[in-house]
Amino acid sequence: MPSFDVVSEVDMQEVRNAVDQAQREISQRFDFKNTNSSVELKDATIELRSVSEDRLNAVRQVLEEKLVKRKVSLKALDHGKVEEAAGGTARQVSTIVAGISSDKAREVNRYIKENGPKGIQSQTQGDQVRVTGKKRDDLQTVIAALKEHDFGIPLQFQNFRD
Repeated sequence: MPSFDVVSEVDMQEVRNAVDQAQREISQRFDFKNTNSSVELKDATIELRSVSEDRLNAVRQVLEEKLVKRKVSLKALDHGKVEEAAGGTARQVSTIVAGISSDKAREVNRYIKENGPKGIQSQTQGDQVRVTGKKRDDLQTVIAALKEHDFGIPLQFQNFRD
């Protein structure tokens, strides 16, 4: 019976490279001189720092440009609120979201049941959703439907088996 898995993964090496490139650009750009702006990756969070909120937004824009160039979906970032830090600076922590949460998995399952062809079944397995059906064409229509709908997280499709 044909099946595939719906997953939400982030390539952390690409994120690390994008953060390094953003930090390098910030250190070289003239408009960031004397602002103590920085981008730092810590496990699954990215910490942005700058002297003011508008400079912080510029730092975030540089980071997002680098992430997009490296084909990392911006849906995988969950930006926290801007906080006042020591010395009159601004700080923001962005969390990298990987895996499908149980709420999103329920939403994906419900969407497949409502919009998928007859005979398609889906079930949650940890942080992924397994979709099975009798025909390969039905599974491909489910993939197309899932790509069109916005769930707020980046989706990838793996383990397509006949």
